[in-house]
Amino acid sequence: MCTTCGCGNGETRIEKRTASLRNHEAFLTEKTPVEHNINKIESFTKVFSNSKLIEVEKSILSKNDHFAELNRKCLIENNVCALNLLSSPGAGKTSLLTRTIESLLSKAPPVTAETNHKQSTIAVIEGDQETSHDAARIRATGVPAIQINTGKGCHLDAHMVGHALEAFDLSKLSTLFIENVGNLVCPAGFDLGEQAKVVILSVTEGEDKPLKYPGMFHVADLLLLNKIDLLPYLAFELDTCIENARKVNPAIEVIKLSAQTGEGMDQWLEWLSRRQYKQAST
Repeated sequence: MCTTCGCGNGETRIEKRTASLRNHEAFLTEKTPVEHNINKIESFTKVFSNSKLIEVEKSILSKNDHFAELNRKCLIENNVCALNLLSSPGAGKTSLLTRTIESLLSKAPPVTAETNHKQSTIAVIEGDQETSHDAARIRATGVPAIQINTGKGCHLDAHMVGHALEAFDLSKLSTLFIENVGNLVCPAGFDLGEQAKVVILSVTEGEDKPLKYPGMFHVADLLLLNKIDLLPYLAFELDTCIENARKVNPAIEVIKLSAQTGEGMDQWLEWLSRRQYKQAST
């Protein structure tokens, strides 16, 4: 359930898959509805006083934060760097993610008895309201992915992610990408246990988005300005967009890139490398 709109009570489906890195093609096909404790709260369709609404919102977030801490502890214990990727629909999250994975795999050292294969092992949790199209695109890169379909839900929560984590052998992972549902509002309020939040904004969306959706940009550690190859064809003020983002969050880092041409990808991969090192040294 969302603290903003009360969506998606009891409609989540998580693929039941054997996501072992040794054999991530050994998948089961059925999907099973998952009941979440954070959804066992009075429906938002009832009329609440302001005090009751605040009480329910606190209850939802406190339950989510509990599950997020369990996820975080598990990820830290296994030295897994988890990143929460956020954007509106169509910003290019999946295209950027597939290119990122391909780049990371191409740069990974060959696995030998002397090398630590955790340096290159990657997995993905995909969040969408329906379909498993994006998860299929991820698996085509050779990386295991678990699909979470949220039904009417507009975001992932920590309990959903915790169930998905059970499908992976975390001891063999170094990096986990969590591709959240496309939405610049509700996902901002839910900690998943990740190390960092990365918001992806396409230059086709307008430079005022950080001001229109300040909650998302306020919690983000990094802003990826995607599709910069289209700038010659758009009336998009790049500097104004960055200025707007830093009005909301002065500490936000910014990288300009294109998943299509590869421009700026080296900066993004270097940022990832720093995050992976930070996690490993925690």
